[in-house]
Amino acid sequence: MNLKALIRDVPDFPSKGVLFRDISPLLKNHAAMEVVAHKMVEGIDLTQVEYFAGIESRGFILAMLLATTHKKGFMPIRKAGKLPPPVFQTSYDLEYGKATIELPPGTGRVMIVDDVLATGGTLQAAIDLSKQAGYTVENVAVLINLTFLNQMKFKGTTVHSVIQY
Repeated sequence: MNLKALIRDVPDFPSKGVLFRDISPLLKNHAAMEVVAHKMVEGIDLTQVEYFAGIESRGFILAMLLATTHKKGFMPIRKAGKLPPPVFQTSYDLEYGKATIELPPGTGRVMIVDDVLATGGTLQAAIDLSKQAGYTVENVAVLINLTFLNQMKFKGTTVHSVIQY
């Protein structure tokens, strides 16, 4: 299945000069979502994963899909002010601004999931935050890796992705 054909390019969104990769058409396609549910964990030892941690907001959709498909728990990594205390938080730079994310304290082995890896700021912040909150980050995966914007690695290897640009 050609998953890239289900990604819509939106020029100048959310700001001028940015080409946004809209996954909405892919999310509408039942067969594509089944493929994504398996390709996002290809080569990953799921016996080492207890929770899929999704980064707000599209990462929630993908992490919940993986959690349900692979019978694991789901954890939301939320924007500041959306979770009741106690929470750990970290702030970071985005491609076009700043953001803060939060996660309650806990333990367990997680796989962090997001829709797009651009410069890596959000994903690195989620990794750091998860460790700070007490979790062991076993793996990370994204649906789309904009490889021309980053050379990000996790545990010495390229971040696992389904689609690359």
